[in-house]
Amino acid sequence: MGEDLQAVIYGRRVFSRRPLFYADETSRSCDPGEVEMSMEFSAEDRRCMRKALSLAARGKGMCHPNPMVGAVVVRDGEIIGSGYHRGPFTPHAEVAALRQASEMARGAVLYVSLEPCNHQGRTPPCTEAILRAGVERVVIAAPDPNPNVEGGGADRLAQAGLRVEHGLLAEEASQLNAAYERYVLTGRPLVTVKMAATADGKIAARGGASRWISGEKARKMVHAMRRESDAILVGKGTVAADDPELTVRMVPLRGARPPARVVVDTRLELPLGSRLAQGGEPRVIVATTPEHDRGKAAALTARGVEVMVLPGRDGRVDLEGLLDALGRQGVADLLVEGGPTLVGSLFGQGLADRLALFIAPKVFADGETPAWITGREVNDPGQAIPLRWGTARRVGEDLLLEAEMRRRE
Repeated sequence: MGEDLQAVIYGRRVFSRRPLFYADETSRSCDPGEVEMSMEFSAEDRRCMRKALSLAARGKGMCHPNPMVGAVVVRDGEIIGSGYHRGPFTPHAEVAALRQASEMARGAVLYVSLEPCNHQGRTPPCTEAILRAGVERVVIAAPDPNPNVEGGGADRLAQAGLRVEHGLLAEEASQLNAAYERYVLTGRPLVTVKMAATADGKIAARGGASRWISGEKARKMVHAMRRESDAILVGKGTVAADDPELTVRMVPLRGARPPARVVVDTRLELPLGSRLAQGGEPRVIVATTPEHDRGKAAALTARGVEVMVLPGRDGRVDLEGLLDALGRQGVADLLVEGGPTLVGSLFGQGLADRLALFIAPKVFADGETPAWITGREVNDPGQAIPLRWGTARRVGEDLLLEAEMRRRE
């Protein structure tokens, strides 16, 4: 993500001035009816597209099952209309920006962070609104990754005679909608693992206490990450140790839907006195195996907790099956706040996609306390799970390190 966009989502960065994902600012231009490579985009083009990306980011946590999209209409170097997608059944970004620009849109340039739709869904096709508005040029950051619609919007506009260009800040735009892309291509959510640890890699004191390793600003950021997710996943060990609520409290929801709360519990040992066992809203889902306690299942169901029975794998809940099941329930962006066993399983099975690791400026210097990931036996450094570092930045007194999984060929 670029600097403008990161400022919107995360705040100030330090150490790394280069984002995890790099933008290719080479233009692809459409003559009427076809797409071809063209010259580089101008500084004004980049400025306007960064504005569109910043607008798109405002829809984080609000848009599912649709992608986040931002748009600006520009005439003579001045933004005369802007908009972003605020959620299902609301106008798409292009329509909102064109409405604001009104008659001034005729002959103007439209910058949009994702390819305009060309199909009838909950709202009419954006391509028709663009054609009616009379803009002369459309600059698109990234194509729609949905294989059912990819390319249709750009082709429709080009065939109607508009000058259509795409590829400006494409990587930034794609990463903004990485969860949407994963969802439409695989039916599974994008999995982000969040952990907080001391500088010597410890996640709790010897007795299991972990509140609070990170500082208040880091905790507030975690609540923002929750707000931007469809669901939060923990294991039964985290529930037993911390009795968490897993709700969004330290930041306003701003129209986002509260994320579902999901617990992995192989035999259904969730304490009935725990906060999550009380059910209510946001919804609580407990994933278990056929070997679960039937009496506990009945008690939880009576309280409104959803008991999801999945096949077992090596004596535990099959995590791949869990991701598939959550995808079928519309979860596209999953935040994992579990302990070392759950996190170790996700990494060990190649199911984690991203890591957000908060490092506190403290050490326990205790060899018996748990580290932030367990579950694998590694006898050689070559067995390490490879990561690709993204950004590193200060969050209050803590350091946030971000990385993505580097898939082995």
